[in-house]
Parts: sequence; C-alpha cells; structure tokens
Amino acid sequence: MTLLLTRGDLETVLEPETCLDALRDGLLNADVDADGVPIAGQRVRTDLPFPGTATALIPGLLPGVPAYTVKVNAKFPAARPALRGVICLHSGTDGALLALMDSATVTAWRTGLAAALGTHLLAGPADVVGVIGAGVQAELMVRGLGALRPRGALVVHDTSAERAAEFAARHGGRVLGSAAEIATAADVVLSATWSREPLLHLNDTRPGQHFTSLGVDEPGKAELAADLLDAALLVVDDRELASRVGVLRAADATLGEIVRCEHSGRTADTDRTVYAPVGMPWQDLAVAWTAYERAERDRIGRRIDLLA
Repeated sequence: MTLLLTRGDLETVLEPETCLDALRDGLLNADVDADGVPIAGQRVRTDLPFPGTATALIPGLLPGVPAYTVKVNAKFPAARPALRGVICLHSGTDGALLALMDSATVTAWRTGLAAALGTHLLAGPADVVGVIGAGVQAELMVRGLGALRPRGALVVHDTSAERAAEFAARHGGRVLGSAAEIATAADVVLSATWSREPLLHLNDTRPGQHFTSLGVDEPGKAELAADLLDAALLVVDDRELASRVGVLRAADATLGEIVRCEHSGRTADTDRTVYAPVGMPWQDLAVAWTAYERAERDRIGRRIDLLA
C-alpha cells in the first residue's frame, strides 16, 4: 500500500523542531554513505513551451534512512500556488512506493527550515529580523529561526501590500516600503522572491549584517548584487550546483563544512555573511521521511493500492 499525504496531512505531522534536527543531521552526514562512498544527487531543470519550468531532484539519499525520494515540480510563477508537484518516497529494500506527498509543502518546509538553520549558524546577534517576500518559504524561515534563537522585532516588505500586512500581523511585525528600508532596519535579512534584478547592493547594507537569499534556485534569478556578494562571506549548500544554477561568484564554504567545523564561518562582528542555498535532494528525504514515520505512527493520510 502507498500512503497519500496531502498538504493538510503534512502540516498535521510536521513540526519545525523535528525537521530542524533531521536537517542538521543531514548536514553532518549527507555527503557520504555509511561506507564513506560519496552520494551524488542530481537537480534537473528544463524550460517548458508554456510559462513555466519543470524540475526533478533525484535521488534523495541519507545514511541510515532505508528509503529514497524522487521529486518532480512544475513551477509557474503567475499561478497560485506557483509550485505544484509530487514527492515519491521509495523503499530502499525493494523500490516499493511507500508514499506520495505534496511537493510544495515538503519543499517549503525543507527550504525554509534549512535556510533558518543556515541563518542561525552564520548570523550574529539580531535585534531586528527583516523579511523580503512574504510567501510560504519566508513563513517557514521565520518559524524555524524562532525555534533556534530569540527572534527580536520583525519588519517585512512584499510587492503585495496585502500579503505583507498579513505576514506582519501573524508575526507581530511591521511593514516597510522597500527592500532597501528592510536592509536599513534589520540585522538579519531573509529574502525569498522571484526577482531577476538585485534587490540589495552593497551600499544598502552595513558591516555585521547577515543575508539569506532563497532567490538563486534558477538561472537568471538574483536578489543580491555582485558587489554585496563580493564583500561578504558567501556560503552555499553545494558548490558545484550553486555555480551551475547561477550564484554570482564562487562560494567560500558550504553549510555542511561549517556544521562539521571544517570552516570557521563568521569570525568577527563586522563580517557580512550570505547564505544562498539552491536546495538538495537529501533535504527532501530528511523532511519526507520525518513526515512518513509520523504519519504511519499516527495513522494520518490515505492508503491506496496503485497496483490494484
């Protein structure tokens, strides 16, 4: 039998703290299997003859997890929701399809919470957190960061004034009129937009700030200008993939290297730091496996026989 988990099912079984633990463990162990053999994940993206793109992430693998994921997403920026797709969770023993899950929910959780973890590990003390782009990934970033450290005040900007106001109301923050105003007010800036033009340049920032940018997941997208990246310690989730997708310069470190103490990360209060993740297949597995185990335990979701 295959377990079918909808967005509502996933939001019932997922908890930020549990997912953060799974993602942290993945950063420690995701690069190699139990025998020390490198694990290679692939991220395949293609333009479509429609106003969107198709992306597949295969396979999601982690040492100690007896399963793997295959994720297929359609991304249509003008649609609501913009991201739709499915994650297939397969048994590592016989390939049986253990579960089908809404990929938009899993993607938001793993992307937002992994970004929150990277922010926590790289940022200095933050009296004010700024959000640029008040979507679902920003929601998970803020929730995740709140589970990792005291958050402080919050300011938010979005191209939709209504969406920004709703986000600020949920989190006890206030709305500002531009990305530059966010950078002026905040010590930590979290951005998750579709922008193809830099939202922030070096002269919009000050020493000591941290920036997490989720808008580098496709070629041509750019939230932070080259001069800001050049002045900062730039951390990614995977060097080769980040370079191929289009992060504007070579990274100084990966987040896994920082978690494993192979790179020192921030070394001074005046350091600017940037975390610009692209998203890795193993992160899908970390969250999907967490959801599957909880759903099986609590009998959440529908069970169907696709071979009937």
